[in-house]
Amino acid sequence: MPMIDAMIPEGALNPEAETRLLKELTDILLRAEGFDPGNQIAQSVSVIFLHRPIAIFVAGVPAKSPRYRIIPSVPEGQYTDESRKMLVKEVTEAVARAENGAFEDVAPRVWVFPTEIPDGQWGGRGVIRRLPDIQAFIAGEPERRVGEERLARRRRDKARMILEGALDAICRESDKA
Repeated sequence: MPMIDAMIPEGALNPEAETRLLKELTDILLRAEGFDPGNQIAQSVSVIFLHRPIAIFVAGVPAKSPRYRIIPSVPEGQYTDESRKMLVKEVTEAVARAENGAFEDVAPRVWVFPTEIPDGQWGGRGVIRRLPDIQAFIAGEPERRVGEERLARRRRDKARMILEGALDAICRESDKA
C-alpha cells in the first residue's frame, strides 16, 4: 500500500511528462517494496498525492529552476538499505526523463525521502493495517510470511543499531576514564 507525496511546482513539466512521471513513480515504489508493478491489486492501493507549492525559495529568493520533493511512504519493514538507494536513484532518473534533462543537471533539485510508517500506525479503510496483513492482501495469503520476516528483520536492524550506539557510548566513556 504505497503512498507518495509528490511536490511538483505548477508548470514545471508539461502535462504529458508529469502524468508519465507520476505513473513511473508508482512503479518504482512498488519495485522498491518487492512487488511486481504489473500486480493490479498493488496498483489499486498505490496513491499519489500531488502537491503544488505556491512558491519555492532558495537562499531566500525565488528558485530559478523547479525543485521536486518526493516522499514515498510504506509500512515499516518494506525498505532495505539497498531498496532505499535504488528508490532515490530511480526517482531522480525519472524526474530527469520527465524534464528531458541530464541526471547531473536535475539531481541537485530532486529530494527523495523514503519513509516507513511504524507497524501498527498504518490505517486504511477504517482499521489499522499491519505489514503481514498488507503483504497478504497484495500478494496473496502465502506471502503473509514475507511481511512477518521483513518486519522482524527491520526490528533486528533497529535493535542492532541501538546496541551498537550504546556500546560505542560505553567505550568512549571508558576511554575518558
